[in-house]
Amino acid sequence: MATAPVEPPQRLVNSLGSDPAAPVRDWLAALPTVVQQRLDAWELTLERVDTPGGRGSLVALVRLPDGTPAALKFPVPGRTPAHEAAALRRWDGWGAVRLLRSGDADGTLLLERLQGAVSLRSLPEAKALLEAAGTVRRLWVPPGEGHPFSTLSGRTDEAVAALHAAGAAVSAAAPLVAQAIGLRRDLPSGATEEFLLHGAFRQGKVLAGERAPWLAIGPAPVVGERAYDLAALVLDRFEDLAAGSGAAAATRRRVAKLADSLEVDRDRLRDWTLYRAVAAGVREAAAGDRQRGELLLEFATWL
Repeated sequence: MATAPVEPPQRLVNSLGSDPAAPVRDWLAALPTVVQQRLDAWELTLERVDTPGGRGSLVALVRLPDGTPAALKFPVPGRTPAHEAAALRRWDGWGAVRLLRSGDADGTLLLERLQGAVSLRSLPEAKALLEAAGTVRRLWVPPGEGHPFSTLSGRTDEAVAALHAAGAAVSAAAPLVAQAIGLRRDLPSGATEEFLLHGAFRQGKVLAGERAPWLAIGPAPVVGERAYDLAALVLDRFEDLAAGSGAAAATRRRVAKLADSLEVDRDRLRDWTLYRAVAAGVREAAAGDRQRGELLLEFATWL
């Protein structure tokens, strides 16, 4: 059992420092006590807190009573997608990190330990894209009867409102924003399939494991068509495409290659990618990263 107080990583503290929400401030202040209580309740031995860590959770590297290594995740209230545990249970380790135990009251997750420092981003671009495609394919399963997950169609009004709000701060992108809003309204109604999706898939969310070479982590589960998930993979490492010659042609080739290899409709993948690129671009620009935001918007025009 741990004897020294647990200190949240500085990256997490910094990311939450400007959050005025009382529940978040209270959570951060109580975190050392909460972590120790969970360690005691589940009879876990703390090795160390994962650093630098993320901005939406604290992850502690622990060992089970039998010595098995594991990871204990404490999500920030209101910052973590709903039903992460339910998605991990549905996958049961197939293509994703295995959930060992969960605390329903506070969302704490006890997970198998992966190699946090080794993601697909450590591989050359072509190899990483191939491995990522193979991983995300495994995650596309039926959501199951009576599933708790929201759907892409159910999130339409919320997504359109967010795009309107962020787009208002980037007036030069108005035509692209209008096109993206139209796609976001129309695409869900035209879908002919319904799968459980990762929702936030990218190469950095796929880590090296022991029982499988690569396993996905950190889903934002949603139910919808596969092209939505795959669009995020088209966008992954878009800066590499932008830095090369013939960026527009290379972008379209990536869409075609991924669509064909995973048997997804090319046009729908293109449309979902355009929407997600514009949504990300205006969001980044509105948040102050104008250079990245403008590059994402330019990427959308290459499609």
